[in-house]
Amino acid sequence: MVEVPVVNSKEVKTLEVGSPAPDFKLMGVDDEYHTLADYDDADILAILFTCNHCPTAQAYEDRVQAYVNEYEPKGVKLVAIQPNADKAVRFDELGYTDLNDSFEEMKIRVKDKSYSYPYLYDGATQQTAAKYGPVATPHIFLFDKDRNLQYQGRIDNDEHIGKATEFDLKNATEAMLKGEKPEVASTKVFGCSIKWMEKAESKIAEMEGWAEEDVSLEKANLDKLKSIMANKDSDNYRLVNVWATWCGPCVAEFEGLAQTDKMYRNRDFEFVTLSNDEADNFDNTLSFLQKKFASNKNYILEEGINKYDMIEAIDPDWQGALPYTVLISPSGEKLYTQMGEIDILDLRKNIADNIGRYFD
Repeated sequence: MVEVPVVNSKEVKTLEVGSPAPDFKLMGVDDEYHTLADYDDADILAILFTCNHCPTAQAYEDRVQAYVNEYEPKGVKLVAIQPNADKAVRFDELGYTDLNDSFEEMKIRVKDKSYSYPYLYDGATQQTAAKYGPVATPHIFLFDKDRNLQYQGRIDNDEHIGKATEFDLKNATEAMLKGEKPEVASTKVFGCSIKWMEKAESKIAEMEGWAEEDVSLEKANLDKLKSIMANKDSDNYRLVNVWATWCGPCVAEFEGLAQTDKMYRNRDFEFVTLSNDEADNFDNTLSFLQKKFASNKNYILEEGINKYDMIEAIDPDWQGALPYTVLISPSGEKLYTQMGEIDILDLRKNIADNIGRYFD
C-alpha cells in the first residue's frame, strides 16, 4: 500500500479560472468510486467542497439542493466533495452539528437531508482538495463542457437564509448555459476553513487539555433536583443525565455524553449529571468523573434521600430505570427524554436541531 503524504496546506493554491478540472477517484456515500470521467455527459460540472459540521455549509444545504433541482434538467451536474480530515476537527468545532465529517457520518447526513447528488469523501488523503484548493466550506468550482474552470468562489453573498442579494453561482451558471463567460468569474469565500490532517495535533492538544480542567462533585437535596429540572436559573439548554457508577449502561454511555458537552458547551448549553450512588460512595464517584474529564456540573444525592422521592423530584413521568437522560429548553420544556442507554447520534441531532445549526 502506497503511503500518501500529509498535505502541506501552505502549498495549496486555489485553482485558477481557465484551468482544466483535476481528475479524481473518490468513494461516494453510495459505496462506489466516482471519477471525473463519470460526468462527461454534463454540459456544466459543478464541484462543491462542503462538509457536515460547518454551520455555513449547513446553512447552504437546502440552497444547494434547490440549485440541483433547478439546473440538473438543464444539463448541469453537481458533485459534492467532503475535504476535511475528520480526525482534525476539534470537539469545540462541532457546536453547530450532530455529525463529524467521517465517511459513515456523511451517509447519515445524506439520509437526513435527502441529497439527490453525489457526495464524495476526500478526507482520507485530501489529494483532490489539494488539487482544487478550496479555502473554506462551501466553495464551488464551475466547469464548462470542456472542463475548463469558468467560475470559482461563493454560492451567494450571504450565508443567512433568505438574506442573499447577489447570486453568483446562479448568475455564472445562467451565463454559461447561454455560451457566455460569467461576468464575475471569481470571488472570495466565507465559511469554515479546510481541516487539513496537519491540524490533527490541535485536536490532540484539545483533548489533552481536558485533563487540566477542574472536575467537582456536589451533594444535592430534593429542592436542588427540582431546581435543576425546572431550569429557571439559566438561559441555556440543559442536558441532564441521571446515572450511577454501578449501572453498566450508565458507564457505557458516559464518555459520549462528556464529549457531547465538549461539543456544545460554548453555545447556550450546559450538561448536568445526577449520580444515584450512595453518598458514602462520593470519592469513588468523583474519581470516575475525573477519569471521564467531566468538568461540567455534577451532583450526588445527599444522605437519606428516598429514591422514589428523587424520581418524583426529577420527573414524575420517569419510571425510575437508569440511566435517564433529559434535554430541557431554557423555558423548562422537556425536548428529549430517554430511559435506558441513549443513541448518542440521536441525542446530538436533538440538541443541534434545538440549539441551532447555523447563524440566524
